[in-house]
Amino acid sequence: MISLIESSIGTKTISRYSELMCGLALRAVRTVSQDYSFTSNLNNGATPNGPTSKSAPPRPHEIDIKRYARVEKIPGDEIENSRVLDGVMLNKDITHPSMRRRIESPRIILLDCPLEYKKGESQTNIEISNEDSWNRILQIEEEQVKKMCDSILALKPDLVITEKGVSDLAQHYFVKANVTALRRVRKTDNNRIARAVGATIVNRVDDLTESDVGTGCGLFEIEKIGDEYFTFLTKCKNPKACTILLRGPSKDILNEIERNLQDAMSVARNVMFHPRLCPGGGATEMAVSIRLAQKAKSVEGVAQWPYKAIADAMEVIPRTLIQNAGASPIRILTRLRAEQAKGGSSWGVNGDTGAVVDMKEYGVWEPEAVKLQSIKTAVESACLLLRVDDICSAKSAKQAGGASMAGGGDE
Repeated sequence: MISLIESSIGTKTISRYSELMCGLALRAVRTVSQDYSFTSNLNNGATPNGPTSKSAPPRPHEIDIKRYARVEKIPGDEIENSRVLDGVMLNKDITHPSMRRRIESPRIILLDCPLEYKKGESQTNIEISNEDSWNRILQIEEEQVKKMCDSILALKPDLVITEKGVSDLAQHYFVKANVTALRRVRKTDNNRIARAVGATIVNRVDDLTESDVGTGCGLFEIEKIGDEYFTFLTKCKNPKACTILLRGPSKDILNEIERNLQDAMSVARNVMFHPRLCPGGGATEMAVSIRLAQKAKSVEGVAQWPYKAIADAMEVIPRTLIQNAGASPIRILTRLRAEQAKGGSSWGVNGDTGAVVDMKEYGVWEPEAVKLQSIKTAVESACLLLRVDDICSAKSAKQAGGASMAGGGDE
């Protein structure tokens, strides 16, 4: 698997750190991958394809690297210090300086509601006739916030994270109960925290139950990196979400590393979904070209022309590799055909030297899913273009009016 990912980033900027980046990509994809048994134990351990056998490993049901494998880029350190966290990292600090910054095995509650007094949906006007009414309004607001905090503190949490705001009064109650609070967390980050620690995001504090509390996190701590504070929720028991922490000398280099890392993770994801490989270096295209040319000889009439056309088109890949290496296309292609004719369908072109080598020994492989999709897309695009009978060019009204005026003048 590592060698397969290395072949996908071998010509990119991070090729000199290929071992590190391949390890990061593979670990991140394996962390966020979940099989059918993780989601809901469908039909008591049965998958849509049938019951799971004990000998075969579970096939991945979902690998959402875009949503659950977030890349955080922090400039100011060496690239070798990049790592995959077994949890989630946020660019957040505690809301009150007296709250704890380090908690081991915290009980975590995730909220999607504000811990503040309720405001009117639109502009609200209140007429007050005496001073007691004004004091009663302030008292009701405090009672409302206290009731929400009591509902949360009844479950004895260590950490409360909400996507909305936390009022000063709520912070006061949390500090008295020795509870840490984080506010205004992004929705995407909250979803990743819920998946990593095993908590459930609750919309109303009155609906909180013991099963909504997340206990899968091993360590909560806040560290200062550079000028900013970052929250780390790590040492999770079974994290199905992760954060890839990238370090580098500048933002431009970090952006380039992120793009290359996304390519590496996509390759790992495709192979985990479809665990079948094809030899690279133009070997697969050349083998298909030779078989199609042989098939064309057994077909009579006009029907053999599509076979020949696709066979010729397939040779473009190895020919381009040979030209890029600076070798002679005619000589190398003839030698490659001879090796393929002997039955060596894994023989391809070395992209560096232009020589004909066995891809099994050279170690260049490609996912079968990508190869199949590229061939299907090429054939469908060719069919689409062949269906076009004519192209109708439309002129704008201004051009048409100018042409008619010019014609009138000539007459």
